[in-house]
Amino acid sequence: MSFATFPEFDLERLLRTVFNPQAGERVAILIDLPDPKEFKEFAFLRNPSLTIQRYGHDVFYQGLNRDKVMDRLGWVGGQLFAYQQTGGSNLDLPDDAYDVGGEPLAFDRDIYPKYDLFLCISTWSATAPLTAKAKSFGFRGATLHGLNETILKTGLSVDYNEVSATAERLRSGMTNADWFEINYLYRDVPYQLRMIINGRPAMKSHGIARDARPDIVNLPGGEVYFVPAGAEGTFPRRYEDGTIGLLHVKGGRVHRADLLNGNQEVIDFQNHKLSVEPMAGLLGELGFGTQMLPPAGCDIQDEKIFGTLHVATGRSDHLGGDLSPDGFVVKEYATHDDILFAPFKTPEIGVPLVRMHRNGETVNLIQNYRPTDYLLRLRAGEG
Repeated sequence: MSFATFPEFDLERLLRTVFNPQAGERVAILIDLPDPKEFKEFAFLRNPSLTIQRYGHDVFYQGLNRDKVMDRLGWVGGQLFAYQQTGGSNLDLPDDAYDVGGEPLAFDRDIYPKYDLFLCISTWSATAPLTAKAKSFGFRGATLHGLNETILKTGLSVDYNEVSATAERLRSGMTNADWFEINYLYRDVPYQLRMIINGRPAMKSHGIARDARPDIVNLPGGEVYFVPAGAEGTFPRRYEDGTIGLLHVKGGRVHRADLLNGNQEVIDFQNHKLSVEPMAGLLGELGFGTQMLPPAGCDIQDEKIFGTLHVATGRSDHLGGDLSPDGFVVKEYATHDDILFAPFKTPEIGVPLVRMHRNGETVNLIQNYRPTDYLLRLRAGEG
């Protein structure tokens, strides 16, 4: 796909479609920084490595506060706050935040109670912690971690009415499944993972937070996902440095990793983590992308691409699961970590077949990263 197939990014159109803004709603923008001292008087803008945070400032903070966008949306506020980077996906946010004057604030006392809607543009995903806080304080919002130019020009430029409708068509054709089987291939050796659903409903991440409160959505949105009841089998995983490990799953969680190729130290750390924090290996999500988007090099968009799939370990409370940070012994391991399988992300790992058993039938969903006719018909509204 080329950018020419997408309309020009329009902040006001995006926010109207996603949120259906209400007059008088108070909105704030959040960014994370490796050193919050760099927030004072926007000093972080002089750091060329903080590209995500610059998008938060230039596109969302300035975008809302210029050209009367806030006025047209009926919103008030528009303040920007920063917090210390958490260092992990969906770890709880720190208690402290900072305003542009460098003054320390307390999230629970000074920020969450005073706003109705948050836009969080960060390095690390804050979806889970903000979802938990939204339930306590009654706000809504969106998380846009890893924001880059490709996401801005594609995943945030689409019509979210269409994204929502497409996700619903696919959700309705997959909900209440009994199980999914994912066949993997690495160096001509087959592996298989069975995700046991036991009739649980499918859910959708569709980028719409208009009425339900509290609610936190991912942007870009566009996936169908399940919180599995269990899992069994083995599957290869590609780590950030390119190491390939084989994960052994029993009773719904990863309990051991073996090295297939790469750095043994990566596998040793994985096994150490699993030994001190067993819940870090719990398989808490199975997701399928629903959108026609180009790869952006960031999972928040790439996992939404039609034909990809992902499983996730760890925290699941933000998805409707039972595992929250309270269920972890080691709090710094209370993350939610997506493991994406896509030809552009995991070219070494084949996915010859993904099958679903539902309503007494077994159907093929994905073959070699290509959606089958079953998914194509669902997506087109012909299922």
